[in-house]
Amino acid sequence: MKAQFKTLLVAAVLALAGCSDEGGDKVRIGTEGAYPPFNMIEKDGKVTGFDVDIALALCEKMQVECEVVTSSWDGIIPALNARKFDFLAASMSITDERKEAVDFTDPYYTNGLQFVARKGQDFSTDKSALKGKVVGAQRATIAGTWLEENLGDTVEVKLYDTNENAYLDLASGRVEAVLADKFVNWEWLKSDAGKDFEFKGEPVFDNDKIGIAVRKGDPLLEKLNTALKEIVADGTYKKINDKYFPFDIY
Repeated sequence: MKAQFKTLLVAAVLALAGCSDEGGDKVRIGTEGAYPPFNMIEKDGKVTGFDVDIALALCEKMQVECEVVTSSWDGIIPALNARKFDFLAASMSITDERKEAVDFTDPYYTNGLQFVARKGQDFSTDKSALKGKVVGAQRATIAGTWLEENLGDTVEVKLYDTNENAYLDLASGRVEAVLADKFVNWEWLKSDAGKDFEFKGEPVFDNDKIGIAVRKGDPLLEKLNTALKEIVADGTYKKINDKYFPFDIY
């Protein structure tokens, strides 16, 4: 949380006690705000999306008052560890490398990576066919890492600060394809900007577990896991899922 906390201990005790922090400091949810439909900033400045709705539902189960704080993706884990917010709900993949810096809850959805490119374009996802192509992805993501590790010797990889900027370059022809989470691509393909593009090939990585991050050793983790089980069991999760997707992403 941003340093409005009198102490981190106060927030932790409030969360663990499962009681409202009325009159006290709010628990802060960190997210990016540039990853629709999971987290985005509306024209009125409100931060919304699947991640945000899930996080707020968890807060309600924990009986704590929460507010949303946005952060650039590149610095979002350092911001969590600098106590600019208390937990991170930003469609973050659970990886061994990240687990060295933060603790993760149980997964709250499963994603995968898939290419998108212009409709009608001859774009085979076979490695030999990709030779020399320019492919974009968001920096410091599973997609960016996968491209560099698996196709770095075959394609020109262009990395962006946000997925939205990768799509802008795709639409303008500065890259030939974008690799991103398939659900994020699905949302963009429905938009006016994405109407001339389509999925290419099958997902290249289809078991990407997404979790909520907290600082190492934070007892809030157990409370979040309990709340996650509760929103799945009582139908709250399904209601949020159905608001954004016509299929189950859990």
